[in-house]
Amino acid sequence: MDALTRRKWDRAAGAFDFINGLGAERRWEPVKREFFSTMHGRVLFVAVGTGLDIRYFPPAVQIDGIDISDKMLERARPRAEAYAGPMTLRHLDVHDLDYPAGTFDQVFTSCTFCSVPDPVRALEAVRRVLKPAGELRMFEHTGSRYFPFNALLNLMNPIARLTGPEINRDTVGNVRRAGFRLVEVRHAYLDVVKTIHAVAPA
Repeated sequence: MDALTRRKWDRAAGAFDFINGLGAERRWEPVKREFFSTMHGRVLFVAVGTGLDIRYFPPAVQIDGIDISDKMLERARPRAEAYAGPMTLRHLDVHDLDYPAGTFDQVFTSCTFCSVPDPVRALEAVRRVLKPAGELRMFEHTGSRYFPFNALLNLMNPIARLTGPEINRDTVGNVRRAGFRLVEVRHAYLDVVKTIHAVAPA
């Protein structure tokens, strides 16, 4: 387990809901409700954090939520226990998934792969635990192709990564590099906030 990443998000857990639970969540609520409405079968939710997204999950889905931070999971547990379906939480690094190959029908992420240290290797681990033709669905903020946004994000990224996520990742490219087939990319804000739908090889 990546100790440096774990410590960073343990430190962030105390203020996470205050920073992310007001304006940002209200702004993206309609997008997230639609995004999570596609959950079905057995689902792996990577980086559950403090569980802010659980309110948007449809009921009666079997969900395994993982996170690298114990402190985040402590805050997520009451929300997971209140979920109207079977949901378990585990302290686990996405790079080191120990589930058998082909365990999950779907894997969901929400503003996750901006913070994963080795995103391609982690996505390859995700692909392994998906069933053949299983779905990867991601709500992510990424880098931009357009000036001046790309220049600003590149300039700010060294500072942003010290306390939280990177803000200029090529997540769509990383999904392809990990061996997934892209189905759809939808932009929620410019080309920076987007949903990504991909499938594992059949």
